[in-house]
Amino acid sequence: MSFFSVAIGKELLRFTAAHFIAFRGFREPLHGHTYQVQVTVSGPVGPDGYVVDFLVLKKIAEEECAQLHFRTLLPQQSDCLTITESAEEMTVHCEDGTRFLFPRQDVCLLPIVHTSSEEIARYLLARLRERLSETRGNSIQTIEVLIEDIPGQVAVCREEFAVE
Repeated sequence: MSFFSVAIGKELLRFTAAHFIAFRGFREPLHGHTYQVQVTVSGPVGPDGYVVDFLVLKKIAEEECAQLHFRTLLPQQSDCLTITESAEEMTVHCEDGTRFLFPRQDVCLLPIVHTSSEEIARYLLARLRERLSETRGNSIQTIEVLIEDIPGQVAVCREEFAVE
C-alpha cells in the first residue's frame, strides 16, 4: 500500500507578528518574529489524483497566515492575563501589573493558553483541518504544521485522524 503526502513550504507561507509569553510569575517582553510555516497533509490519493490540490492547500494556508500577519497575538485562554476588549481597543492586564493597550484591529485573539510557537502551530493545524474537511471530507489521515520563529528553531504539531 502506498502512502502519500503533499507539503507546501516556508518560502510560500510566512507572517510577522508580535507576542509575549506569560505564565504565573513570568512575562517575556513584547517582541516579534517573522514566522515561516510548512504544512504537510497525508492521505490516500482521491479519484481526482490528489491527496489535496496544492492550489487549495496553498490558498487556505495563506489565508490563515494572513489573519495573523502584522498583528499582536494574544492568548484568549491565558490563566494569568486579563484581556478586555471594546470595538476600538484591547487592554491586557498582566499578573506583574503591566498593562498593554492595543488598537482592536491590530490584535488577533487566539483560542490558546500561550502564544508559543507550539500552540500557534496547533491552532493553525485545527484551522487547516476544519477548512480542508470542507473540500476533502474525512479522507485526510494526518496534518503536520511546522513553525519556525527564528532560523533553526522549529515547533511541530502533528495530528492523525481516523479515516472513514
